[in-house]
Amino acid sequence: MEKAENMKDEVTQGIPQTYMDIDKATKASGFTMASDIKTCSLLKTLASTKPSGRFLELGTGTGLSTAWILDGMDSNSSLISFDNDVKFLNIARKFLGGDQRLSLVFSDGEDWVNNNLELKFDYIFADTWHGKYLLLDEVLEMLEKGGIYIVDDMLPQENWPEGHQEKANNFVDYLESRSDLVLTKQNWASGLIIAVKK
Repeated sequence: MEKAENMKDEVTQGIPQTYMDIDKATKASGFTMASDIKTCSLLKTLASTKPSGRFLELGTGTGLSTAWILDGMDSNSSLISFDNDVKFLNIARKFLGGDQRLSLVFSDGEDWVNNNLELKFDYIFADTWHGKYLLLDEVLEMLEKGGIYIVDDMLPQENWPEGHQEKANNFVDYLESRSDLVLTKQNWASGLIIAVKK
């Protein structure tokens, strides 16, 4: 069955002003783990559902997905985003550092999570190992009731190391086994899971 002309997968909603500049700097830096633009568009849409929200991004990278999350947030929301690679984090700082809603943190994922266990969030995008394959229970404890937890790259990726498919399968099985989450798996973009805390 053919898709309706207006239901094609292209991203048609407004692209954040900073996105193209960050994308250019990302390509020049050699960073190869940027989120798919379709994923970014969904991140923006979901961010708009949390007015005055507290947002967390685990794994800033160069800030491509960060730009989209910020674009969906309202003026009363706040976003903490951390990464352990200062070279890439500095690209995000260059283009997004002036946004008062954003706290960019240079930190190891394990250190950041263990030092901030008391924090609560309405929206968590886990785009690194911590909060996804490591310290998952701890990060899910940070999610408020009704909060959204999002992960991408669940379909096989070219940069997956040997044996990673089994790790991804176990991760999905564990999420599905939790009685405190309502989740949807999407075989779309790079493969997404969206879960909401009961």
